[in-house]
Amino acid sequence: MSAAARPEGLTAYITVTAAYWAFMLTDGALRMLVLLHFHTLGFSPVQLAYLFLLYELAGIVTNLSAGWIAARFGLTSTLYAGLGIQVLALLALAALDPGWSLWASVIYVMAVQGASGVAKDLSKMSAKSAVKLLAPSGEGGLFRWVALLTGSKNAVKGAGFLLGAVLLAVLGFVPAILAMAAVLALILLAVLLKMPAGLPQGRKGAKFREVFSKDRNINRLSAARLFLFGARDVWFVVGIPIYFYAVLSDGSEEGNRAAFFMIGTFMAVWTILYGAVQAAAPRMLGAAKRPEAELIREARRWAGFLFVVPAALAVLIWSVGAPGAGLTAAIVIGLLVFGAIFAVNSSLHSYLILAFSTSGRVTMDVGFYYMANASGRLLGTLLSGLSYQLGGLALCLATAAALIALSWVGAGRLQPACSAGHGGT
Repeated sequence: MSAAARPEGLTAYITVTAAYWAFMLTDGALRMLVLLHFHTLGFSPVQLAYLFLLYELAGIVTNLSAGWIAARFGLTSTLYAGLGIQVLALLALAALDPGWSLWASVIYVMAVQGASGVAKDLSKMSAKSAVKLLAPSGEGGLFRWVALLTGSKNAVKGAGFLLGAVLLAVLGFVPAILAMAAVLALILLAVLLKMPAGLPQGRKGAKFREVFSKDRNINRLSAARLFLFGARDVWFVVGIPIYFYAVLSDGSEEGNRAAFFMIGTFMAVWTILYGAVQAAAPRMLGAAKRPEAELIREARRWAGFLFVVPAALAVLIWSVGAPGAGLTAAIVIGLLVFGAIFAVNSSLHSYLILAFSTSGRVTMDVGFYYMANASGRLLGTLLSGLSYQLGGLALCLATAAALIALSWVGAGRLQPACSAGHGGT
């Protein structure tokens, strides 16, 4: 991209990023609203996990097709579609009838969450692909920009977790959902009216089969990403919120409100910390002065560091037994450490996928990579409810350690671009 074109493109990128932030705020709030509201209605851990399965499954399909849609019709089309579908999903969730049977409610909420998953991944692919196309390339510029986008997104989503818990406690489920739908609809209208030029408009010859990468590095990195995010969600989706609810709430309405606030606060703090470390990762790693080969080695090394945390926490919980204030404090501290190390892993992955891809097929490679990301979240969501029901939080964390070990194997097989056999099978 020429210097003359960059200011216009930068304005477009800022607009896409701001819309993405607004989307992720509602996404985080919606997850917390659904989880806590349906837990208070008596849903079991496995049933709560079901509510998010279609959300994650939709992400697998969406990311594959979104890369092709953006290549064919342009990045703005996927952004508009993501925001619009999220507004419709929120309105549909507000229409849930409390008189329906438990399983009718589960199926309906699963379908709505599936639509929300489609919306999330359309928006994410638009924002992440824009980094590759618009970021300055010199002195670690790509790593800095992708880390800033990803880190800020997660900080905003963390604020969404707290917002969702507060809205549920103050407004109730349906008014909170309708308020979020109204705000997001206004943002969509503003983006439709004010989106500047500068993002690619697509190419008619893009073929869907191009989505599947033949690059060994991209496939190995995608496998590492799958297990990394499975390891997070196996305790994050169901295990830790339900564990904290059991410890913090006495079952009364006032106790529930206090528990909602504390759970939302922890989830928000964890995600904001995660986002802050992601944004700082290039500076922490000295990425501006290090070649790609060294950053690939860092991806393997940091996966090893991450393995230690859930393994140690699982052993601690099994050895202590009954929950108490001391154990809960240790879990909180341990999971915050997990979040910081996880953020470095995630930031390295997010940089490497853009470093490995080419400008001509960036939306395809990013879509494929985030399809693996969504597959990992689906795996983690499935295992979260099941692990918690079978062995509590300890089994959730032990499962996380096993998944991180598999991610370490995938990261260990990455090679510098010059020797990775690009274009191989």
